[in-house]
Amino acid sequence: MSNNRFPLFPLSAHLLPEGRMALRIFEPRYLRMVKEACAENKGFVMCMLNANGDKSANEHIHKIGTYATVVDFDMLDDGLLGIKVAGSHLVEVEDIAVEHDELRTGVCNPIDSWNCDLSTQQIAPMDERLKEIFGNYEELASLYDEPKFDSPNWVLNRWLELLPVDGSQKQHFLEQRECTNLLKYLSTLIG
Repeated sequence: MSNNRFPLFPLSAHLLPEGRMALRIFEPRYLRMVKEACAENKGFVMCMLNANGDKSANEHIHKIGTYATVVDFDMLDDGLLGIKVAGSHLVEVEDIAVEHDELRTGVCNPIDSWNCDLSTQQIAPMDERLKEIFGNYEELASLYDEPKFDSPNWVLNRWLELLPVDGSQKQHFLEQRECTNLLKYLSTLIG
């Protein structure tokens, strides 16, 4: 495998830089992916599913993903593998290939995260609403050792992960490479 070809893990959820996610792994292809990633001290790319994309042509995977690494794992009570992953940086996925067990890999080139030069005052009250969500959902809060509610990039990335909007809309915000439109969108939702 080339230096920039990584396994792809498509999900309806999305992980962004500095994000954390708990996953239950049961499919053999993803068990292999996690085993190899841990053994080789490498990661894989978390990608959002494109509901309108043709799976046979690998168009069901959006082109912007997040390179992730396993930070913890455990066997769950139901016998499945539980892992906690951390998002590192955004990548653009190209040249998707399918391996013998249907695991997809792609050439993944790092891309810049958005330019978000905002003050903490400019993201109010989104930071406070996010604190409330973390306070109400122990499952989410327990993923983070030190939440960064005073970091505009961190707050906006967590909101983009949590927003119940189509993956295409999330991809649109990521493609813009600047956070102003996301900030406006969140302001209308949160007030």
